[in-house]
Amino acid sequence: MSDLPIVPTARYGVLDQEVAADDVSLAAERLRRQGYCVFDGGFSSAELRDISEAFERVQAAYVAAHGNQRLAAIDELNTIRALLLHGEAWFVRLASWPRLLSLIGQLIAGRFMLNQQNGVINPPGQGYNQGAWHRDLPYQHFVTSRPLAVNALFCLDSFRQDNGATFVVPGSHLQEAFPSESFLASEAVQVIAPAGSFLVLDAMTFHCGGVNRSERPRRAVNHVYSIPHIRQQIGLSVGLAGASGLTAEQRTLFGLGTEEPRTVAEYLERRSIR
Repeated sequence: MSDLPIVPTARYGVLDQEVAADDVSLAAERLRRQGYCVFDGGFSSAELRDISEAFERVQAAYVAAHGNQRLAAIDELNTIRALLLHGEAWFVRLASWPRLLSLIGQLIAGRFMLNQQNGVINPPGQGYNQGAWHRDLPYQHFVTSRPLAVNALFCLDSFRQDNGATFVVPGSHLQEAFPSESFLASEAVQVIAPAGSFLVLDAMTFHCGGVNRSERPRRAVNHVYSIPHIRQQIGLSVGLAGASGLTAEQRTLFGLGTEEPRTVAEYLERRSIR
């Protein structure tokens, strides 16, 4: 016999109710109410293996290009900036994964862009720069009725207690101030998620990585999708300007053709072709 409570379904006085027609709309409802959800990416084991191998190749090349000591000195050793600019097609595919974009489209009204895509490594037995509480629109203390940005953290490895799975404060996307230490201690939730899933958050939800007590790094790929008014962390549109094979939807997603006009004449020209 199950110990789980039986949730009543009868109601009265209810004039409006959300409808979760499928797992995408249910995930969107969870995020709007709680500030986060775990969302199955629908990847095969072979696809996960390919993404993992691509991640390792980019990480090795990135450290070789920028220097281990230099990256460590500026607290960037466990981050790989702008993965999709490093020549591995999988990270373009991952950022424009149709199943994920269908969820983002239910959360951000109208047009949205990829603001950033970074590899994140939680190393065993040591701290890292995502191990402190933050929002993914940091230093901001305001809330909105709809998300301005959504964070989709792709779990390249499973997120478990022993390897430092991400902590979140449910509902903190609806409160301006960071919670008290007492509230944090009792209400923060560590999110367990399988490899191949996305931990999706309203970008104003406070979260942080946990301490990795396992023997292996916990790897993830962080995406932030935002309304076009928020500038990209790194100019993806510049880095991808000469890329071939991008669809029209991907070009829009990555910001190509939406850079700020450099002159009044350029602004007017863009207006004329809309």
